[in-house]
Formats: sequence, C-alpha cells, structure tokens
Amino acid sequence: MSDLKSVTVTIYGQEYTLRGDADANYVEQVAALVDLKMREIAGRSDLASTGKVAILAAVNLADELLRERQKHHEALTLLEERTGQIATFLDSEMEKL
Repeated sequence: MSDLKSVTVTIYGQEYTLRGDADANYVEQVAALVDLKMREIAGRSDLASTGKVAILAAVNLADELLRERQKHHEALTLLEERTGQIATFLDSEMEKL
C-alpha cells in the first residue's frame, strides 16, 4: 500500500488538509477547480450559505462529469464501429488476393 500524503489547500476561503496517494500538484489542481466552481456559483447567485454554494458547485461538477462520460462513451462506440468496418474491409480485400 502506498504512503498517504497530506496537502493543504484553500477552497472558498477555507483551508483543508487532504490526504491521499495523488501527487500534490494534482490535488491542488482539483482544489482549484472546486474553488473556481464555487466562486462562479456564488458570483451568479445571492446565496449566503457556503453549504448551498458547495452543493450547487458539486451538482455543476457532477453534470460536467456525466456529460464528459457520455461523450467518451459515444466516441468509444464510434471507434468500435469504425474499427469493425475497417476490419471487414481489410478481410474482404485480403480475400481478393
């Protein structure tokens, strides 16, 4: 099992110490994305509650994630279809030889 590393980050004005096996730079990038999303949400609304801002930020990030997963799935499906078409074409061309 790998050693857990601690990284202190600031999200929406609050410091958090996060522990995990990810690289510190990666953890900081993740925290920066959450911070940015929370600030975007707060800037677009009149929410005073940090908790509500956090929930809306989480919902927005989850939406982005699910949309990207769907795009990824569609791209893989298309790739599989095209690979099958190419394989069929190559098989037919090899039979002609």
